[in-house]
Amino acid sequence: MSDWGPVFVAVLLFIVLSPGLLFQIPAKSRFVEFGNYQTSGASILVHSIIYFALICISLLVIRVKIHLG
Repeated sequence: MSDWGPVFVAVLLFIVLSPGLLFQIPAKSRFVEFGNYQTSGASILVHSIIYFALICISLLVIRVKIHLG
């Protein structure tokens, strides 16, 4: 049996935290913009830090496990 938890968590967070897809922090004119489909270097940096923090929390602290098969 293989553990699919890290794969599902990483894919889900990657989709949700893509800058400009659902929201963007920091935006060009405001602090947060929703669904603008644009990105900048600062927003990529902020979203990658948030992604790294959530991945570490979910995989190392909570230990998400999904076993298929």
